[in-house]
Amino acid sequence: MKLDILAFGAHPDDIELGCGGTIAKEIANGKKVGIIDLTRGELGTRGTEKTRNDESKAAAKILGVSVRENLGFADGFFVNDMKHQLEVIKLIRKYKPEIVICNAVDDRHIDHGKGSKLVSDACFLSGLIKIETSVDNEPQNKWRPKQVYHYIQWKNLEPDLTVDVSDFIDVKMKAVLAYKTQFYDKTSKEPETPISSKNFTDSIKYRARDLGRLVGVEYAEGFTVERYIAVDSLFDLK
Repeated sequence: MKLDILAFGAHPDDIELGCGGTIAKEIANGKKVGIIDLTRGELGTRGTEKTRNDESKAAAKILGVSVRENLGFADGFFVNDMKHQLEVIKLIRKYKPEIVICNAVDDRHIDHGKGSKLVSDACFLSGLIKIETSVDNEPQNKWRPKQVYHYIQWKNLEPDLTVDVSDFIDVKMKAVLAYKTQFYDKTSKEPETPISSKNFTDSIKYRARDLGRLVGVEYAEGFTVERYIAVDSLFDLK
């Protein structure tokens, strides 16, 4: 299956939080989108590996993605080395996305920056013909995405581009809140975490609204880029 966009997250819920609105919008526009989670989030304070897995499936259904896979890397301890790069390369070559979206280049959680660099490096390496990979004993052809974008997470990094997600903010929130064990629940007896407060849940919307304010729309999601943005005309910019 060829995809238009392949979105990577270090943990289940990274993608929903970082670019859930953008994914929902592109799917509504007829694009095929897939999600790859690098880990199962097994070190998370709240919930279990099973509940996180069930929640990620529910979120994928809400967003309408074509496929969601989990590479099962070690939460907190995966590294950007040949072994891990090859596993990511296999999926890039399998789905042949035009665009890859991945974690923030710098963030509070150590896995986010690591995941960002791992996926970015794998996108480059995937285009090298002398790197040989196979899936189910079938050799793969080289493939390099045209663009790699990084969504913004805990830190308020300055975006290089924004996407108007005003019509999809409710879908984003529904997908985020599918992770019932992770976010605000006044009845929960589990320990509090930086993302389990009501303030954090509220911030998902008000941060998107503030970014939207800055670009003249109701809600927006921001991304950083790896190379200059090119347009045919100045009038292509909103």
